[in-house]
Amino acid sequence: MGKNVFDVLKERGFIKQTVYEEDLYKLLANESVPFYIGFDPTADSLHIGHYIPIMAMAWMQRYGHKPIALIGGGTAMIGDPSGRSDMRSMMTRETIEHNCACFRKQMARFIRFEGENAAIMANNADWLLNLNYVEFLRDIGVHFSVNRMLSAECFKTRMEKGLSFLEFNYMLMQGYDFLKLYQDYGVVLELGGDDQWSNMLAGADLIRKKEKKDAYAMTFTLLLTSEGKKMGKTAKGALWLDENKTTPYEFYQYFRNVEDVKVEECMRLLTFMEMDEIKELTMYNDERMNKAKERLAFEVTKLVHGEEKALDAQRQARAAFGGGNSEDMPSAEITSDIVTVADLLVSVGQAKSKGEAKRLIEGGGVSIDEQKITDPFGKIPEKSLENKEFILHKGKKVHIKVIVK
Repeated sequence: MGKNVFDVLKERGFIKQTVYEEDLYKLLANESVPFYIGFDPTADSLHIGHYIPIMAMAWMQRYGHKPIALIGGGTAMIGDPSGRSDMRSMMTRETIEHNCACFRKQMARFIRFEGENAAIMANNADWLLNLNYVEFLRDIGVHFSVNRMLSAECFKTRMEKGLSFLEFNYMLMQGYDFLKLYQDYGVVLELGGDDQWSNMLAGADLIRKKEKKDAYAMTFTLLLTSEGKKMGKTAKGALWLDENKTTPYEFYQYFRNVEDVKVEECMRLLTFMEMDEIKELTMYNDERMNKAKERLAFEVTKLVHGEEKALDAQRQARAAFGGGNSEDMPSAEITSDIVTVADLLVSVGQAKSKGEAKRLIEGGGVSIDEQKITDPFGKIPEKSLENKEFILHKGKKVHIKVIVK
């Protein structure tokens, strides 16, 4: 037998919690195991929060196991109120189908939807929307203890603000998803984020009760900054896998600028690089870490956007940070009627308002070519405007070639 995928996931730092670990280990060593991960289709793109589960799917498939991406089309049509003060707006079937198509295209860079152990995309709308409520309560609800449900972490935090009956049903519905996937595809393992642990255990428990068969759950580590915040938040919001929402350059730059202490973890979780190479690249605590960061940014961008766009992003970054050609630098166009630096920052998307632009200038973070701008009402230097082209620097990380039309 070759290496067990459980060992790979453990060595790379994916696994947070499992249930019946020894039995699961043996199962993964001896059989091709159908498994699933749930995805909420409320946007038309996946984001960095989905990246670790998708990488886990990819590793599982590489070691002979069958991935099922379950789209929560049924739950999305109800509107999931978890952690929200307002009810999430209902979604139409058309919107959900469009979002599913976008997800599939993005996932196809990581997992195969054809050939041996081909991935399947399933939608829980197929069984949830036609449920008979009384039958569901008699058949499924009877196996759930209210006392036990209320002790689950996911409900504890909501009890303070008020737990709706709709939310309370989520554990039953997610448990039913697992049961249906077991019945339809032989799924015996659910993977997901650690916040879903209670729901996952409920599903595994339901299969054991209804089908008298073993079922398993495994949760993954969250990618956190050294301050304990979720990684992947940018000034613009989420770090999306869709290039129209987050450009390949912005995506590359995000990983080029991760904290030194997080580079090794990101390489282990977000790339297919060999562990020996990762250790070799990240063993330093000096400027040599820049090489490791550049490699991390390239590998992650290549996986999400393809090699060509990753190389473009790398060229742009090198140009912006010196040692490269300014032709490769990210560029923006402005009209000649823009004369103040504050208007310039707003125009090229580097400040949301003139007020924010002025605060950036007062903070000393803005330069044009080699000239630092200190006056919040200051104008773009005449020489730069005459040249019809100049470099705008915002802080240490943003460098844009501005062309005056």
